[in-house]
Amino acid sequence: MDFLFSRLVLLIALESWSVCSVDKLSMCMDGKHQISEPRVEGELYQQCSPWKESACCTANTTEEAHQDQSYLYNFNWNHCGIMSDSCKKHFIQDTCFYECSPHLGPWIQPASESWRKERILDVPLCVEDCNGWFDDCKNDYTCKDNWHKGWDWSTGTNRCPEGSQCRLWTEIFSSAQDMCEKIWSNSYKFTTLRRDSGRCMQMWFEGTNPNKKVAEYYLTGDAETVAMATGLRVCVFALLVMMLR
Repeated sequence: MDFLFSRLVLLIALESWSVCSVDKLSMCMDGKHQISEPRVEGELYQQCSPWKESACCTANTTEEAHQDQSYLYNFNWNHCGIMSDSCKKHFIQDTCFYECSPHLGPWIQPASESWRKERILDVPLCVEDCNGWFDDCKNDYTCKDNWHKGWDWSTGTNRCPEGSQCRLWTEIFSSAQDMCEKIWSNSYKFTTLRRDSGRCMQMWFEGTNPNKKVAEYYLTGDAETVAMATGLRVCVFALLVMMLR
């Protein structure tokens, strides 16, 4: 009897694991501007266009993502002078990636902010993405290392908080890793993995979205691999509860 019960629990657990994995492979997070499910969006704007075959964003959202200060979050890239085009390009790609990507499921976590119910945490970025972002911004200026919080919003848009100073990018961020991991409260995780590894996420690509296979790898890998995909903790917890019943 115990043997049959154990087999039944195992089968249920494996089925539940499969459901968790499938759900997380192609999904949209519950954020401020994302739609509920990925869909074809053929009119995505400029740097958001790679996601047109399967997107969590609308064309209007992607057009706003290219503005220096858009209605999306009222965030002003030019808080310490005019941001260079080379640097701004990466922030637009970052916004497109966040708003549009349907394959962030392994790293989606609950969020307690008033403007969103979910966020991403520790998404493993390819080394080329982090290094290129840092290199193209190193001659720009900012006053903060964490852009998620701590701004002065008294005018309706972000301004440097009292007591802070605009400083050279490399004085605020010591390295590409420091920047990628700090700037959005650990939304991204720096890796030494290259784009051709199939083990890291790309903010920009041409043709078929390579990030689906990356997400699938973290959803179906061994225990150590799965542990890196922090979004799976919810599923693992559910399985443990089920097995203890």
